[in-house]
Amino acid sequence: MKLPEEDATLFYRLYHPLLYYVNAKYDLIDMETPEEIKEAFLGELEDLRDELYEHPEIIQEFIEENPFDFSRDELDIVREWNHFVKGKFIIFRFLKKYTIFLDIEDPTKAYGVFGLYKTFKELVGPLPVIVETVLLPFKEKIVYDGIVNFFRIHIGGGYSRGLNDDYQKAKFKFGIIESLPSSEKGEKSDEETLRFYLKSERNRDRYWEEIWELIDKNPKLLTLYHREMGKAHARTLRKELRKIGITKGWFAILEGVSIASGVTKGEAEKGVESIVPEEKWKFVYYFQLK
Repeated sequence: MKLPEEDATLFYRLYHPLLYYVNAKYDLIDMETPEEIKEAFLGELEDLRDELYEHPEIIQEFIEENPFDFSRDELDIVREWNHFVKGKFIIFRFLKKYTIFLDIEDPTKAYGVFGLYKTFKELVGPLPVIVETVLLPFKEKIVYDGIVNFFRIHIGGGYSRGLNDDYQKAKFKFGIIESLPSSEKGEKSDEETLRFYLKSERNRDRYWEEIWELIDKNPKLLTLYHREMGKAHARTLRKELRKIGITKGWFAILEGVSIASGVTKGEAEKGVESIVPEEKWKFVYYFQLK
């Protein structure tokens, strides 16, 4: 969850001179050499960092002047910092590969972020934590800029579940973003979105209004809605049938109700056709118990 030491060293060897360059332009703090950046207070570093990202054209000026005689490859790394993401994030989860940062802006996005010399687990401790920082691309990964304010938060179970919902939705819509700029994933179809909303009881409760907004916009989705809901109801009905000793057969479900059954699917279909209006046949979900 952190960069190799040589990469972390390279990051600071490039980033500190850039901050020094900002200070040389705006004279924000008393500093004679880039090495003095290491001794600066957090508030001073934040002032330099804020000035840089309020005037991102400085990055190109730095590249063109190249006052520290960086190599072409090193300048290419600096150039990519034009794709920064600055803001507040919730550090949500430590994964083996990286740490998940959730953007608190709408729509929520999930970033896979590497630490520099330390892992975020070493840096911030127990989760969740709100951090204010800048995310930067670095050698096909995402890192933070080494300047961070963090605020510990205490949350109840409901809020924790809500964060997980936000994370799942971000993964569904955008994937976990692992590089900057993030490649734009194709917009999800209405069918894909509806399946996501319906995939669990929690999702169905959380996105109930969105489900019906989608169906109102595209009435053809009603068939998919009944099919997905039929699958959910079938899982419960299977258990109930086995509890009472029924272990085989075909069953038909409409709007959560078992309306017909038979030894074969054909028998169940005949039962449906004899009692259900024809316009609703397409909404019936069939499943086999075996």
